[in-house]
Amino acid sequence: MQETELLKLVEKTLSDKKALNITVLEVKKLTSVTDYFIICTATSSRHAKALADHLQKTIQENNIKPFGVEGNSDSNWILLDYLSIVVHIMLEDTRKFYDLEALWKQAESNRFNKDKK
Repeated sequence: MQETELLKLVEKTLSDKKALNITVLEVKKLTSVTDYFIICTATSSRHAKALADHLQKTIQENNIKPFGVEGNSDSNWILLDYLSIVVHIMLEDTRKFYDLEALWKQAESNRFNKDKK
């Protein structure tokens, strides 16, 4: 699966499961760690876990496993590392506190589901 296909699959899967404020940051010119950060907001820890589980299952159907997963069902932040794409699933307060969009403000940004808050 090509990187752009994986990116679209991640965005669609998160959107289908009602993730809020999905933002894609293209960071490939800023770091050698990854090419994209996808950041989204979950409404609760349970929602974050459901998003992470469904995303892993959907991507695994394409024979792709995460390089690493950080966080658990009690977490305010779950990170899924697919090497060229790192997904951050955060509760709203955690997302505001860490403000990754401001930290990586030089990255090209794209808001996926603009209509959702």
